Amino acid sequence: MRVWLVCLPLALMAQWPAEIFEQGEPTPQGELDRLVFAQWQRLGIRPARLCSDAVFVRRAYLDVLGKLPEPDEVERFLGDSSPDRRRRLIDRLLEREEFADYWAMKWSDLLRVKAEFPINLWPQAAQAYYRWIRASLRENKPYDQFARELLTASGSNFRDPPVNFYRAVQNREPRGIAQAVALTFMGARADKWPAEQWEGLAAFFCCVGFKPTREWKEEIVYFDRTKLRAGQTARLPDGTQVRLTGEQDPRALFAAWLVAPGNPWFARNISNRVWSWLLGRGIIHEPDDIRPDNPPSHPELLAYLERELVAARYNLKHLFRLILNSHTYQLSALPRDHRPQAAEHFAFYPLRRLEAEVLADALCAITGTSERYVSPIPEPFTVMPEGQTAVTLPDGSITSPFLELFGRPPRDTGLESERSNRVTAAQRLHLLNSSHIHQKLQNSPRLRMLVRNSKGLQQVVNNLYLLILSRYPTQQELQAIISHSRSGVPAREAIQDLAWVLINTSEFLYRH
Repeated sequence: MRVWLVCLPLALMAQWPAEIFEQGEPTPQGELDRLVFAQWQRLGIRPARLCSDAVFVRRAYLDVLGKLPEPDEVERFLGDSSPDRRRRLIDRLLEREEFADYWAMKWSDLLRVKAEFPINLWPQAAQAYYRWIRASLRENKPYDQFARELLTASGSNFRDPPVNFYRAVQNREPRGIAQAVALTFMGARADKWPAEQWEGLAAFFCCVGFKPTREWKEEIVYFDRTKLRAGQTARLPDGTQVRLTGEQDPRALFAAWLVAPGNPWFARNISNRVWSWLLGRGIIHEPDDIRPDNPPSHPELLAYLERELVAARYNLKHLFRLILNSHTYQLSALPRDHRPQAAEHFAFYPLRRLEAEVLADALCAITGTSERYVSPIPEPFTVMPEGQTAVTLPDGSITSPFLELFGRPPRDTGLESERSNRVTAAQRLHLLNSSHIHQKLQNSPRLRMLVRNSKGLQQVVNNLYLLILSRYPTQQELQAIISHSRSGVPAREAIQDLAWVLINTSEFLYRH
């Protein structure tokens, strides 16, 4: 890449001009905001200003769909002057197909959808499991039904996909299953519980049986009554003792208790997770480490979200709407209070690097190119078709060097911390000078089309900014680029260089 475009624009955009990212003061939009604003007032925290429309459209697409908006979508939104434009955008995004794609990826991380070692679901079962998860999200299946189907599933791993919840546990003994159940549906780490509490929960899974069939890699998960001892009891996490009989699968008893509206763990866990997914930090942090000595930073807010979820019959999209429409969510990423309490109490939107899959798809969308995703282990060897997006990969074993470098989780434990969005020197070097990125830009059909369809350099630059940063360039940026373009570099190469500069900015690499 040429030096003429590097220094000035990188320094220019590193400043993050406030006028691009902020507009107006936040005001409470509902009960959620009133609770948060009251906490800020009690603690003397000064919240950030509201984010601008250009920031909001990019943020909403990334947080809801896991993808960048197209330039025409940005222009349409920025040209909309109606006061409810943000609310209407949120409603549209929640109904798009990509919502199911992106959140199926997130749930596949938690549910350990992986064909190969050490999970060993095998490809056919992993694909079936993924399709079931995505279909559940696409139809907006109530969360209590989603959990109950996973917990009580019996049948073939190929034909009854939810049974793969049990097959995706590395330790299939009752204690191992209990640990996975507590982590997934209660946000708790059972290995930190007293032994009696962990054993009591494990007893509900004492009769989970596994048996092979004559079909290659098929396995049946079933209620094995022969494993039940006479007079055996189990203990719920709240201390209630339950006598087990051969008449009913103990898993059904536990599931009924878990999803009951008054359960103190179920709604709390998923409400806290959704908040952490959208705001970058749980009300209880970490979101899968709920315990008495790790209290919520804002108990009233968490209790409010729980009540809303239960009242909405476990409709997760209701929680999304509540949070996304709040001014708490719509704050700028530029803090006005730099004390640690400001971050703990959500007084600004936290900067977070794009996930590996989202970043890979964004680079492909910008350049009009594709990536090659394979599973190198021959069970069987898997090659995804050209054009497959990283977000929609159905199996954690199917990957690429780019995804591995940028922290895609291995899907071995179901812990949120498996995913690493930490920026490393190797990642920076890859984006700056790898042949992989250079070839994408050099062979980009989309950048060539952008140059052909634009009238003059200013329109080219405008369109490139809309494509990569989801905003128009400032006058200062535009003038800097135009003045530097007079060095005699061919237009096509100049645009490739500018695209390279923009994808190496923090503004592109981070959610803001």
